[in-house]
Amino acid sequence: MRVFQIQDDWGFDNLKMAERPDPKPGRGQVLIRMHMASLNARDLIVPERGYGRATGNLPLIPVSDGVGVVVETGEGVTRVAAGDRVCPTYFQNWIGGAPTKEAFASALGGPLDGVAAELVCLSEEGVVRIPEDLSDAEAATLPCAGLTAWSAITTLGRVRPGDRVLVQGTGGVALFALAFAKMQGAHVTVISSSDEKLEATRAMGADTAINYRETPDWAKASREITADRGGFDLIVELGGAKTLPLSLRAIRPGGTIAMIGVLSGLQLDASLGPIVARQVRLQGVTVGHRDGFEAMLCAMSLHGTRPFLGRTFAFEGLRDALEHLRAGPGMGKTLIEF
Repeated sequence: MRVFQIQDDWGFDNLKMAERPDPKPGRGQVLIRMHMASLNARDLIVPERGYGRATGNLPLIPVSDGVGVVVETGEGVTRVAAGDRVCPTYFQNWIGGAPTKEAFASALGGPLDGVAAELVCLSEEGVVRIPEDLSDAEAATLPCAGLTAWSAITTLGRVRPGDRVLVQGTGGVALFALAFAKMQGAHVTVISSSDEKLEATRAMGADTAINYRETPDWAKASREITADRGGFDLIVELGGAKTLPLSLRAIRPGGTIAMIGVLSGLQLDASLGPIVARQVRLQGVTVGHRDGFEAMLCAMSLHGTRPFLGRTFAFEGLRDALEHLRAGPGMGKTLIEF
């Protein structure tokens, strides 16, 4: 089978197409022929060994998110059958409950081999069946970006009808967060540097929008939106170092900041006083578990929720797709078609 793998040494230049023997499923395993994959920001970090030793060992097949069809099952498999369309879960060993060290060490695309391969062999516990109402392209976007947003909004954020939610940006996680927050009956504010993108989010259901280039102090600008409660109930924090100080000013007493991204940097210079004095909860979000994935799929089917798709590349063009992602592709998930 054909695969893309980081070989010989770390670095984007060492991501190359190669041949590996076709895998065979053992007891409790399933063999999946991949149809589509989607890219996340981490797929730019992994080739550079950006997670240190936790990135894994070489050669390594990258990319965590995709969808395919089960073509063969090993002995004892009961969760799925040949012919089922499935998504591999991002964390292969996180079924439900609180995370563990072992769960966090089971991420596809680093440290475990990912889905940039024509055939993937996984435990039956590490896949979920996909509803018929989702296309391959739509399903491929869900394991990381979709589930991260679901965890932030529902599993950990516990958003309720009438809550005020702020979403930073218009990337993959942000657009899923917008959709899931509206699904829960929340009032959603989106911030972005692009009026065009903000207009698109309004069409997707955003109630208010703020251009942070025109209004750098968006925390102050949002006070009228949340005047009845003194701040947002939940902020989906994707910016990191430069945006967290503003989020701390914009969150209500007792509110939650769902920490997901660090796009503007890792080193924080902010006062810790508001966290203590206003009893703010800083909640880290690292994708989620299989139980959450399956709950998300049920909710999406019930509400007719559809992911926002971007450009599609052929499998052979994986490197071009990654360069497209690095350049900032705009809105919509970047896809790989096998």
